[in-house]
Amino acid sequence: MKTNIVLLFILSISLSFGQKKEIKKAIKLFDSGDVSGATSLLESSAAIFELADAKVLNQKIYLEAKIDQANKNFEAAFEKYQAFKASGGVDTGYDAQLQTLTSDIVNSAIEDNAEKRFAQAASKLFLAYTINTETNEDYLYYAASSSVNAADYDASLKYYNLLKDINYEGITTRYVAKSVESGEEVEFSETEFNLYKKTKEYTDFREETSESKFPEIVKNIALIYAQLGDDENAMAAVKEARKSNPKDLNLILTEANLYIQLNENDRFEELMKEAIAQDPNNGSLYFNLGVVNAQRGNASEAREYYEKSIELNPNSESGYLNLVSLILQGETEIVEEMNSLGNSRTDNARYEVLKIAREEIYKECVPILEKLIGISKNEEAVNTLMNIYGTLGDNEGFMKMKGLLE
Repeated sequence: MKTNIVLLFILSISLSFGQKKEIKKAIKLFDSGDVSGATSLLESSAAIFELADAKVLNQKIYLEAKIDQANKNFEAAFEKYQAFKASGGVDTGYDAQLQTLTSDIVNSAIEDNAEKRFAQAASKLFLAYTINTETNEDYLYYAASSSVNAADYDASLKYYNLLKDINYEGITTRYVAKSVESGEEVEFSETEFNLYKKTKEYTDFREETSESKFPEIVKNIALIYAQLGDDENAMAAVKEARKSNPKDLNLILTEANLYIQLNENDRFEELMKEAIAQDPNNGSLYFNLGVVNAQRGNASEAREYYEKSIELNPNSESGYLNLVSLILQGETEIVEEMNSLGNSRTDNARYEVLKIAREEIYKECVPILEKLIGISKNEEAVNTLMNIYGTLGDNEGFMKMKGLLE
């Protein structure tokens, strides 16, 4: 019995020595840059490590985390680093290793974004934020942006709501001064900035603070809810955003678009006029007001807005086409009356009057369509003008338009 105990004790010492020897060899291989060699050694020695003590197991987990990091298996690496810490593992370079992991993840995400792999970039940036939620908030912001680029609105909404909950502002400060020697503006770190202030090499020292990103975040939440068809939450979000930035043109337009979706045209028109007050030379705003007034039967107001839109944006095809469509609406009532007339002398006289009125409407549209066709060979404009020329008996104009269509 005593002999068995001694043998077991010797075997235990031998096994323990073997475990320590193998883990040291694997660590040495990894440190020398042989990642695959370290991986192979751990795999071939798996049976040896099954009964390893906590200290050896922690060394193994820590090394596996580094291997995963080197192989860009970032999520697995972070999980193993956490397991190492949770099981009582201690390493003086642990915090620096996590910082290195964060840098590796962010650099990989930058590559993904450059190659338009936006979903992968978003996932990595969110992981970088998760590693240290107190210092890595910027990565959560960039994760949300990448998710929008990936059209993954559920993920982007999740990230933007997290940013809103932590009141993220993303305010940064630039430290700049002008070089006396070159006269060019130079940007410094805060430490350099304070150091060079004491010299005569630079002048015009100043600090530039960026605006808060919080209004943009809340605006994006509203836009995403609208994209997902959740008008109620979208409206709540945009109203909250406008409280923090009531003059923001994009926010005004976002709220206006929501009212259009809700068929609240009165409120839409109010907001569009508010937007025009902010940006009076924006032809698109006048065009939108023209559309709403046309839908509401306010032909005179709609025409004014369309004409103003074209004045500000002479290349707007929609502006010309909508204006022509609005003018041609006047033909409907004339045609209905023409069709209701009989064959009496009075009716025939009235028919001729209406025919002239109808031709005047067509003639009014001709220069508008010609101007549009001069800018762009818009097929709808060409086809409409061809029909008008045909009705007016302008054979030359008709054949010219027909030629353009062909």
